[in-house]
Amino acid sequence: MIRLFVALEIPEGLALRLSGLRGQVPGARWVPPENMHLTLRFAGEVDEGRAGDLDAELARVGAQPFDVSLSGVGHFASRDRVRALWAGVEHSDALERLQAKIEGACVRAGLAPEGRRFHPHVTLARCRDTRTGRIEGFIAEHAAFAAPPFAVERFVLFSSQLGRSGPLYTAEAEYPLAG
Repeated sequence: MIRLFVALEIPEGLALRLSGLRGQVPGARWVPPENMHLTLRFAGEVDEGRAGDLDAELARVGAQPFDVSLSGVGHFASRDRVRALWAGVEHSDALERLQAKIEGACVRAGLAPEGRRFHPHVTLARCRDTRTGRIEGFIAEHAAFAAPPFAVERFVLFSSQLGRSGPLYTAEAEYPLAG
């Protein structure tokens, strides 16, 4: 079994800038710049046969290159507990279309449809036992974050191996967008 997800890579300079948003947030485990990405679809644990089917379906996805811009910060929480801090992604019809095509490819490869609505973001930190009231300063300090657009010219199928020092992501396949 292999743990897979489909994502956009974040350019190195932008990832370093995002890592500069780190703050004093209790219980936050900050994502290193080299692990920052914009997830398009989490596939989860799949066997090698299904991974091959997924690769074949993703290779059939067609889309034009486009730009993406990041702005603002936010969080995911449940029951007054913060699960993650993130940088927001400005609305992009092209990004929404690409994600929908990737979702279709995943379903054709035999994965169950994604049950959650697509909410594009770049995870900055994962949190444990952090109450929402403890992140107000971080949110206020970085609410005006904005970055110039970056070009999206491909998407990537990553594998993820969980380890003591955090996940290790490996690019398994790259899928260029037609120019």
